[in-house]
Amino acid sequence: MTTPPPALLIAGHGTRDEAGAEAFRDFVRELGRRHPELPVAGGFIELSPPPLGEAVTELVEQGVRRFAAVPLMLVSAGHAKGDIPAALAREKERHPGISYTYGRPLGPHPSLLSVLERRLDEALGTEGNRTPGDRADVTVLLVGRGSTDPDANAEVHKAARLLWEGRGYAGVETAFVSLAAPDVPSGLDRCVKLGAKRIVVLPYFLFTGILPDRVRQQTEGWAAAHPEVEVRSADVIGPEPELLDLVMERYEEALKGDLRMNCDSCVYRIALPGFEDKVGMPQQPHFHPDDDGHHHGHGPHEHGHHHHGAHSHAH
Repeated sequence: MTTPPPALLIAGHGTRDEAGAEAFRDFVRELGRRHPELPVAGGFIELSPPPLGEAVTELVEQGVRRFAAVPLMLVSAGHAKGDIPAALAREKERHPGISYTYGRPLGPHPSLLSVLERRLDEALGTEGNRTPGDRADVTVLLVGRGSTDPDANAEVHKAARLLWEGRGYAGVETAFVSLAAPDVPSGLDRCVKLGAKRIVVLPYFLFTGILPDRVRQQTEGWAAAHPEVEVRSADVIGPEPELLDLVMERYEEALKGDLRMNCDSCVYRIALPGFEDKVGMPQQPHFHPDDDGHHHGHGPHEHGHHHHGAHSHAH
C-alpha cells in the first residue's frame, strides 16, 4: 500500500473585503480540482473565514496526518515569518500526531513577473500587438502592501528591479500603500521628478481587496490633481494558471526541504537599525474570531522562531 502524499494547506492573510476573501477560497477550490489526488484546504490567520485552524481540522477529519503549508503571500513579513508558524505549532498541540513542513512565500518569481508584465500590457492596451517603442516612455510604479519589516519591503524593491530588467520600460519605481514610505502619491511625485511621461500604477497584490482598492483610489486622486500626466491603473495578479502552478512548486519544494529562505536580513534574527527590539521576540498566533479553539488570548504581535521548513531558527 502506497503512502498518501502530504496534504496541501494554503495559509492566507485575510481581508475585510468579501470579494477578496472569496477569491482566495475559489483559488483553494481550484487547486483541489486540479489535483484530485491531493487533499487541499485553506484558511486565514485573521479577518476572514475560515480560520487556518478550521482548515487543519478539515484535513485531519479526512485522515490526514502529514501536510505541507504554503503561505499565499508575495513577501515574507511578520505573518509568514511568525504568525503562520505559530498557528501551525498551535495546531500540532490541538491535533497530536500531525506533522507539517512549511513552504516559503511566492515572490518574486519569474512566472509572477510574467503576469505583472501582462497586467501592464492590458493597462496600456498593447496586449497581443506590442512594439518595442510602446514601453520606452512608460514608467511603472509597483505598489506593495507595506510592512514594518524592512526585509519584506526590500523584497518589493527586488521584484521591481526584476520587472525592469530586460523589458524596456523607462523605469520601475516602488511605493507602498501602508506602513512604509513612500506612499502612492509620493511615489507618483517621484516618478514625475525622474522625468516620467506616462505612468502605470501596478498593484503588487494577489487578489482584490481593500488595499488594492485604496491604491486605485489614491492613484485616481493624484491623477485628477495632475491632468498633465498620463496615469493608468493596472489590475492585481489574480488567480492565473502561473499562480496555481507556483503554489504547487512551493508545495513540492517544502516536501523536499529545499527552501533557501533568506535569514541574512530577518528582523527577528538580526538587529537592523531602528528594529533592534524585535530580535528574539516570542511568537504567538493571531486570534481569529471564528476559531473555536481554546487559545483566545490576543496580546501584541510577538515573534520568535522563524520556521524554515521542518526546522526553525531560534533567534
